[in-house]
Amino acid sequence: MGYVTKPASSAAPKAEVFNASAFSQESKLAAANAAAASFAALTDKLGYLSESDLELVRQAYRLADEAHLGQIRSSGEPYITHPIAVAAQCAEWHLDAQALMAALMHDTMEDCGINKADLIERFGAPVAELVDGLTKLDKLHFNTREEGQAESFRKMLLAMARDVRVILIKLADRAHNMRTLGELSRERQLRIAAETLEIYAPIAYRLGLNQAYREMQDQAFRHLRPWRYQVLSKAVSRASGRRRDLVWKVQREVRKAFYDADLSVPISGREKTLYSIYRKMDEKHLSFAQINDIYGFRVQMPGVVDCYTALGILHQLYKPVPGKFKDHIAIPKLNGYQSLHTTVVGPAGIHIEFQIRTEAMHVVAESGVAAHWMYKAKEPGGDNSERLGTQWLQSLLDIQNETRDAAEFWDHVKVDLFPDAVYVFTPKSKIMALPRGATVVDFAYAIHSDVGDHAVSAKVNNEAVPMRTELHNGDMVEVATSPDATPNPAWLTFVRTGRARSKIRHHLKTLEASQSQQLGEKLLAQALRAEGIDKLPGSEDEQLLIWDKVLRITGNKNRDELMVDLGLGKRIATIVAKLLVAQMAELGARRDTLLLTRERFAPQEGTGHTGVLIDGSENVSVQLAHCCRPIPGDAILGYLGRGEGLLVHVQDCGIAQRLFNKDADRFIPVEWSDEPVRAFETAISVTVANGKGVLARVAAGLAQAEVDIVHIDMGQEAAQATTELRFIVAVRDRHHLEAALRTLRRTPSVLRAERSVSHA
Repeated sequence: MGYVTKPASSAAPKAEVFNASAFSQESKLAAANAAAASFAALTDKLGYLSESDLELVRQAYRLADEAHLGQIRSSGEPYITHPIAVAAQCAEWHLDAQALMAALMHDTMEDCGINKADLIERFGAPVAELVDGLTKLDKLHFNTREEGQAESFRKMLLAMARDVRVILIKLADRAHNMRTLGELSRERQLRIAAETLEIYAPIAYRLGLNQAYREMQDQAFRHLRPWRYQVLSKAVSRASGRRRDLVWKVQREVRKAFYDADLSVPISGREKTLYSIYRKMDEKHLSFAQINDIYGFRVQMPGVVDCYTALGILHQLYKPVPGKFKDHIAIPKLNGYQSLHTTVVGPAGIHIEFQIRTEAMHVVAESGVAAHWMYKAKEPGGDNSERLGTQWLQSLLDIQNETRDAAEFWDHVKVDLFPDAVYVFTPKSKIMALPRGATVVDFAYAIHSDVGDHAVSAKVNNEAVPMRTELHNGDMVEVATSPDATPNPAWLTFVRTGRARSKIRHHLKTLEASQSQQLGEKLLAQALRAEGIDKLPGSEDEQLLIWDKVLRITGNKNRDELMVDLGLGKRIATIVAKLLVAQMAELGARRDTLLLTRERFAPQEGTGHTGVLIDGSENVSVQLAHCCRPIPGDAILGYLGRGEGLLVHVQDCGIAQRLFNKDADRFIPVEWSDEPVRAFETAISVTVANGKGVLARVAAGLAQAEVDIVHIDMGQEAAQATTELRFIVAVRDRHHLEAALRTLRRTPSVLRAERSVSHA
């Protein structure tokens, strides 16, 4: 979207004294504007189109020109100059006719009242869809660090995932707007520049659009930090003057070395952008004089083998700097970039970087995913560039399918927007690129979601390692799986990739929903029994009518969703049971008086049980409270937290007592099973007299009592004559815990051993 200020004024001009010089300047400006606003400004760049495609683009220009007639940009130029400039950038990338037509008309639906149906009728559905997608993007505003940003960002990324041309046109639009940003108010300059630096420039980088990425970064830097920009610009200019002779000398020496090796290749200079110089100075706390890689050279070779030959020639001519060689041809960057990078010690001891690549690699390096269109006409099916960015774009759709929460989607994706890659190998020697800091679990999910979901162990370089192990360049990683294994919630604390994070969360949410649904059905059946109804309504037509009425009252979409809400504590089973009873009564159903009496009085008489049974097989829908850590043998009660599922407390837990006084309706009876299936964690406190080997003796005492130590806390205070050791231990029940405490009390140096329970 361009910056519209006002329609051209129709008011009559005031009489003024004729000024030949001013008239001449105005005439030149008018002529320049007319030239920029004409289709001829675009024609020279469209030589790759067929005559029929060229005519379609011309028709789109005519519609855009008519639609924007009378509109003026903030710079004073006719508005049509903006769509032409956007289309010109798209033509530089050799985008197809449909994309160019959409670029020319990208503001017509928003600013000029042309609707989608009109565009479908005149230019077809694909062009109309592109324009419509761009119009929706133009309405997005990224208020950094505010809640709206996440939803807007999600919409934009999903639009580009469906058709990458949408974001290519949007990036061309943003690049031109950045060039003309100076005409806007300072407030808008800062907002748009920050948005460009934080959102659009990283996307351009991720898609391999290096030229657009560098330009947007520098333009944003110029408006965000104008003083620093000016100072650095002057410093680079002065350094260029001082080093001009050096640059020419290097070019002459390199050309001669290649000529002697019967290679005649183009050598061009490459200058570091001002923003990248500023960022390096800022991050590494360097002065401008300490930045020695401002200048570099790019060498284009005919083929891949020639690139390595050129590297050898350069290393014969100048000494390479150790550790400053990168082979991005054998191992491309995540965005498809390929080149050999080497830094050498040139004349006068100056470090000089060389980039060596083929012509095809150069096109991809500058245009990234857009390189697909550049090679499409020349070599149908012969280019690799179409896949550039495709895996990442597809992963956006995968993540979207697994989370509808915009903020969560943004969390997943932003990690991948700023990749600093490490390259690792599968057992079959396939190279995998992952963000720096990625772990074994990220690797497993990068291979396939099934590998990640069922991963149980891993080896790195043939050595067994924990799943949280961080990977490094060159690691060979092997992951073992088991069909019975499931993702561990603890993985979320260390995974780095958006794909792994979204897959784990999706699995846990699915599991939580399934288990909460089962708990919800159990709670509702129990509440109905207390109302004298033996079982839940079934699926017969008449009983489905009961469910429909209840669902309308509760606002749930279906019965399963209602059960999940009950299991998570978002709704109270007794209230839903009363609604069901009321609806069933209208259809003539009667309460069972005997059942009603038995359910209401059986607990007090000690016959039967009406509570939820706890046997240790519970999962996300039923949790044991960490404040009191109940174990079999404790008197317990269950609290249905809002959205947290069922939380089991010890009856005399202080936190549970406060919750009961405030919200008694959310408490339900729970009971221990006669045969628990696992050990339970609880807290104990052991006071000891300090001395050598005390901790070892306490640990040995617990081991003798067959108690597992889960966690030890010795506090942060300096050593005293006596010290309190706090343990989390796993025991079978209260009898087992008491036996362990008796063993500890008989241990030398132990002054006191007791269970720790919160009564706060």
